Amino acid sequence: MSRPVQLVVLGAGSWGTTVAGLAARNTPTLLWARSSDTRDEINTQRRNSKYLGDRPLPESMRATSDLIEAAREADVLVVGVPSHAVRATLGEISNEVRAWVPVLSLSKGLEPGTRARPTEVIAECLPGHPVGLLAGPNIAREIADGLAAASVVATQDDRVASALQPLFASPVFRVYRNTDVLGCELGGILKNIVAIASGMADGLGVGDNTRAMVLARGLAEMTRLGEAMGANPRTFAGLTGMGDLIATCTSPSSRNRRVGEALARGLSVDEAVAELGQVAEGVKTAPTVMELARDHGVDMPIAAEVEAVVAGRQTAEGAYRGLRKVSAGGEDEAV
Repeated sequence: MSRPVQLVVLGAGSWGTTVAGLAARNTPTLLWARSSDTRDEINTQRRNSKYLGDRPLPESMRATSDLIEAAREADVLVVGVPSHAVRATLGEISNEVRAWVPVLSLSKGLEPGTRARPTEVIAECLPGHPVGLLAGPNIAREIADGLAAASVVATQDDRVASALQPLFASPVFRVYRNTDVLGCELGGILKNIVAIASGMADGLGVGDNTRAMVLARGLAEMTRLGEAMGANPRTFAGLTGMGDLIATCTSPSSRNRRVGEALARGLSVDEAVAELGQVAEGVKTAPTVMELARDHGVDMPIAAEVEAVVAGRQTAEGAYRGLRKVSAGGEDEAV
């Protein structure tokens, strides 16, 4: 009889902890927490109060603050650290992960400087491993509460995705497959910028119609850039595109949306992030996305206004005045 798959999650933030909790109900799961206090709280009290409040965690889930131990135990490795920390974290364990162990990313950002997506960074740090991602409209606290949701395992090898699906699935958490890794990953990256715009709209009280316009035209911008970079445009109509966009732009729990609301109140980016107390990937990603848009000749007026606000060149109110100046052509045209 073969032993069960040992799944290891790196990163004990809200989403990493939630994914570890999902997996622990299906297979032995170890969560790496940088903080020894978080490790001890998970192991003794079955809580991660900093990120998930009093929500109980499965008794079968273990936590460690020993990164080397975590890497050596993994039959499947899930990377849930922020995008800017992926390279440094994996650099410490590049010789510890066994050959052919699949690696899934939970990160939704771009590496500053290189503009590399998390799966690209993982492939560089852990060459020879099957690499993919788990993504979708997944508000961590709702999933931790047992509310129904769905996600996508995206890998280029559909057989690998098929093997990974059952590790995360539950009666209320449906897991689909997709081979368009680029499109699925870009959806999770780009929607954060639109969510900041949506949060600014809510903070400014510009109305539901305006927010609907921002979501629809934001999705069009995401799709245009994705297609220009080689992704399947149909991917952006699915869970990792439109689904994730809706959840991130409308949920009160969305970090990027909350940053947008704070910017609309007149806070600086640093003040907004400090008030949030967590990573909002859209803040770091906006300048890099605009570099990609320029490189690929794609017009992204909403992303451009968000980037200007994040950079301190524009106010939230000024950004929405700027969007009103954009001329309207055919709906399938660039702007």
